[in-house]
Amino acid sequence: MRVSVYDTTLRDGTQGENVAFSVADKLAIACKLDELGIHYIEGGWPGSNPRDAEFFERAKTDLHLGQARLVAFGSTRHGASSVEDDPNVRMLVESATPVVTIFGKSWNLHTERALRVTERQNLEMIRSTVAHLKRLGREVIYDAEHFFDGYLASRDFALRTLEAAQGAGADCLVLCDTNGGTLTDRLAEIFADVRQNFGGVIGIHTHNDSELAVANAIAAVELGATHVQGTMNGYGERCGNCNLIATICNLELKLGHSLVGRENVARLTSFANYIADTANLPLANGAAFVGKSAFAHKGGIHVSAVLRDALTYEHVEPEAVGNSRRVLVSDLSGRSNITFKLREKGLDDRLGADARKQVLDRVKRMEFEGYELEAADGSFELLIRQALAEEKHLFRLQSMEMSIRKSGRDHSECQVEMSVETPDGVRRANVAAQGPFDAMAGALRRCLSTVYPAVADIRLVDYKVRVLNPGKGTAAKVRVLINWADHESSWTTVGVSDDVLEASWNALCDSVRLELLRLRQELPAAAVSGNAE
Repeated sequence: MRVSVYDTTLRDGTQGENVAFSVADKLAIACKLDELGIHYIEGGWPGSNPRDAEFFERAKTDLHLGQARLVAFGSTRHGASSVEDDPNVRMLVESATPVVTIFGKSWNLHTERALRVTERQNLEMIRSTVAHLKRLGREVIYDAEHFFDGYLASRDFALRTLEAAQGAGADCLVLCDTNGGTLTDRLAEIFADVRQNFGGVIGIHTHNDSELAVANAIAAVELGATHVQGTMNGYGERCGNCNLIATICNLELKLGHSLVGRENVARLTSFANYIADTANLPLANGAAFVGKSAFAHKGGIHVSAVLRDALTYEHVEPEAVGNSRRVLVSDLSGRSNITFKLREKGLDDRLGADARKQVLDRVKRMEFEGYELEAADGSFELLIRQALAEEKHLFRLQSMEMSIRKSGRDHSECQVEMSVETPDGVRRANVAAQGPFDAMAGALRRCLSTVYPAVADIRLVDYKVRVLNPGKGTAAKVRVLINWADHESSWTTVGVSDDVLEASWNALCDSVRLELLRLRQELPAAAVSGNAE
C-alpha cells in the first residue's frame, strides 16, 4: 500500500525541549527532506512567531522542492471572526503554500472550557475555514486534535467534527492522539470505526507519552491509514512525536508498504545524524535502526553466532538502513569478538590463535582494572598492533616537570618541561598552555615531531573524565577517554589511574603510539603468532 509521509519536524519537532532551528536550518532541512522522498513538509505556523513568518517568506524564493509539498500549519478561524477577516487564516493564505493543514477541536472538553464555544459554533469554525481554503485552490489537511480522547468522551461529537471537515472539502482527515496516552488496542478500535464510516484519505498523528507512538502509527496503517505524520528522531513536545525514522523502516522493510522507497530507507542513518547535528543534540546510541548501538554486539556468544549468520541476532540487515554492524570489546568478550575486530581492521590473517587468546586475556584484565575498551577502539587496536610490532620502543618519557601559576581571577597557566627518549636520541621541549593536559600534549608533540612528523597532525577532538569509585573521594580512580583525529580518521584511547593527569598521560601516549604504528608498520604477509605483552 502507498503511504504518504508528512514530516512536522520543523513545526511540532521544534516544540521539543532543547530543539531549535534557525530559518537557514529550516530551509536546509526542508531540502534534505525533499531529497529523502518525504511527501509533505510542514514548515511551521506562520501566524505564531516571526521566525516561521520569515521562513515562509524566504521559502517563496529560496526553497525549490523537487517532489515534496510545502505545508503551512494553523488553526481554524477564531469563534468571533469571519474566516475572511481572521488574522491566522489570512497568514496561512499569504504563506502561498500549495498545502494548508488546519487543526480543530474534536473533544468537547476543549470547546466548552478552552474555546468556550458551543458545538454548533465549533462545527461552523471547522466547516467555514476548510471551505475558504478550498475555494482558494489549496490542498487542505484537517488535523482532528485530541481525536481519541474526544471520541472516548463523546463518539458522536468527535465524528461530527470529521463530517464538518470532510463535507467542506478536506482532502485528508488526520486522527491525532495529541496527549499520547491512547493504548494501541483502543486506538485500533477507534481508527477502525472511523475507517468504516468515512471514505477518502485518513491519516494518523501520534505522540509518544506512552512510548507507543510508532506502534500506534503502524497499527493505524495496517487498518487503512494512508497518511502518516511524525518527526525525524521523534523530536517533539513532552516525550516527543511519532519517530518517522522507525516508522518508515518498519513499514517499508517489514510490512511491505511503499513510503519513501528502499533506496531512501538506506539513507536514514546518515539523515538521522544530520538532523541531530543540525539540532545540536546527540543521536541516542540506542535509537532503533539508526543508532550507533542498533547493530552492536558485545556478548561473546552473540558475536560467535553473528559471525556465522547475522540473522541470529539482527532483525534486519544494517546496510538496509545505512547503518553498520559493530562488535564491542570488553570483559564479556570471547574469541569471536577479537576475530571480528581483526577482520574489521584488515588484520584477520595476522595473529595466530595463541596471540589472540593473549590479547583477549589482556582485554579482560584491563576492563577489570577500569578500562573501557568498548568505547576506546583505538586502545584496542593498539593492543593488536603492539602484538604485531617488531620494534617496541617508539618513545619513552625520560622526565617531566609541571608548574601551574594563577593570579587573581585570570586563567591559570601551566608550564611543562619534558624530555623524551626516541630512537634518534633525547628530545626536549618547554610548553606553556592554559591547562595541564594541553601543556603535556603540546610538549610531547613538540618532542616527537622532529622524529615523527606525522605527530604534528594529531589533534584533540574530545576529552571526558569519569570517576569510577566516587565513594573513595580524592583517592578514587578516574577513567579518561580522549578522542583524537588526523586528516583521515579518528580514534579514542583510554587511560585509568587514581591520578587524573596520569590517566590523561597514558591515554595521550597510547593515541600517539597507535598513529605511529599505523604509519610505520609493514605487516608481514604470513600469520603472526606471539605474545601481546
